[in-house]
Amino acid sequence: MTNNMEYINPDGLIKSHAFSQVITTQGTGKTIYIGGQNAIDKDEEVIGKGNILLQTEQVMKNLEIALKASGAGFDNLVKLGIYLVQGQDAYGAFQVSQRFLKHTPNPPTISVLFVAGLANPDFLLEIDAIAFVPEQ
Repeated sequence: MTNNMEYINPDGLIKSHAFSQVITTQGTGKTIYIGGQNAIDKDEEVIGKGNILLQTEQVMKNLEIALKASGAGFDNLVKLGIYLVQGQDAYGAFQVSQRFLKHTPNPPTISVLFVAGLANPDFLLEIDAIAFVPEQ
């Protein structure tokens, strides 16, 4: 166990540098649940209308702000739920998100779903997250 978190990539499942297959948490600490983040800034402006790459950048910045406000960082992520509007460039969005996650020693688990639409027609993706900060 590292910091009360165990990353398991069992034989028989794909081993990826971009995501983990299983993460367990144990012991005392703080679990953080971050609601779906969209490409909207603090002034309620949609960033990158029609551009999945710019929207992904803003969503990841929003996740970073939420994590920091909770005493966490990308290293503490356990789970990302990614919702992409059908027809968007999933690979491009993935490349942008990896710029934020590439320095994490162990990546979170990730689920990606294509959806017909999101709450605002200008939103091209939404990401929710779960993080765990072990008690020191």
